[in-house]
Formats: sequence, C-alpha cells, structure tokens
Amino acid sequence: MKFTSTDKAPAALGPYSQAVSVNGLLFTSGQIALDPATGEIVGSDVQAQAEQVCKNLAAVLEANGLTFTDAVKTTCFLADMGDFAAFNEVYGKYFTGKPARSCVAVKTLPKNVLCEVEVIAEMK
Repeated sequence: MKFTSTDKAPAALGPYSQAVSVNGLLFTSGQIALDPATGEIVGSDVQAQAEQVCKNLAAVLEANGLTFTDAVKTTCFLADMGDFAAFNEVYGKYFTGKPARSCVAVKTLPKNVLCEVEVIAEMK
C-alpha cells in the first residue's frame, strides 16, 4: 500500500490518510470544503462547497498522477437531498467520464458542511 500526503489538499482531520493506493486502485478519503491553506470552510451554499471539494479531490488525484477521468466510482454525501440538482451541476463539470456513483443524504457531515465526496480511481 502507498499512502498519499499532499499539502495541496486539506490534512486529514483524524487518524486516516488523504488516499491509499493498492492493487492498481486509488481510494480517496472523503473530501469536504476545507481550504488546504487555512483549514477554513469555503462557501456557504452547496455549489461553492462542491467546487472546493472537487479542487481538493483534484489535488489528491494529481498527487498520484491521476485526473477525474480516472475515477471509476464515487460516493457523494449531502446534508440535504434538496441540494441534489445544485450539487450535480458542479459534480458534472468535473466528473465528465461519468463514473459509477452513489449519492446519499446523511444527518450531519464533518464541520457541518453541505457535501462530501470520496473517489475510487484506476491507477495508470
């Protein structure tokens, strides 16, 4: 296993890694809308937060020589399923390869953010 650590994405908030690669796959931890430089939440609506989430995921993917087109599966967590359409507008700009996806509403996310996304990607 190889563990990812990049300062271009937020540091882990607990005892986990930004991502782990094994057997040709990269598994990212869920990313939320944290600014990696300040640790502060970016954005007050789901679209602004989703943009930051995707920027953070891009940094983790790039640290492994990957892009969004290498994603094979995502899991998306929303604080409110009423944000589904607005979230999809942002998500669709980044995940153009249309990986498999699950999207669920959850009671609460870390730091009370509105969305979180994790990715499984194929290593090159």
